[in-house]
Amino acid sequence: MKPKVGWIFRYSYLWYWQHLEGREEGDKDSPALVLAIVAALEDGTPVVRVLPVTHSPPSKPEEAIEIPAATKRRLGLDDERSWIVLTESNRFVWPGPDIRPSENESGYCGPLPPALFEEVKRRFVELARSQRHRATARSE
Repeated sequence: MKPKVGWIFRYSYLWYWQHLEGREEGDKDSPALVLAIVAALEDGTPVVRVLPVTHSPPSKPEEAIEIPAATKRRLGLDDERSWIVLTESNRFVWPGPDIRPSENESGYCGPLPPALFEEVKRRFVELARSQRHRATARSE
């Protein structure tokens, strides 16, 4: 499976606070967004940055983007409200051990609508430039 920028997939996300506790594994599998391919190893293997998707509303509205209900239905996600968190990410060599199978067995749920993905990228870059973003490097 190749990384597909702008696509949601199932993943065991490691939250920054879990990383600070010394954990190497996330608590549960949940959706995540492939934000970017940030590098490639010498052999061409991609390194990606992914953003978490959560049911928890953000404490500050500018720190997350809600996924519209229609998009969640199309992606086969649950009916609860969900947000893409912009203030933290995981970075890892793709595919890594933490990708989980989805219902279609590819691991992917599907892509975000292009306009929504562009908004995610734009707002992520703004937060990263203002140093309001934390990246967690994951082990292979």
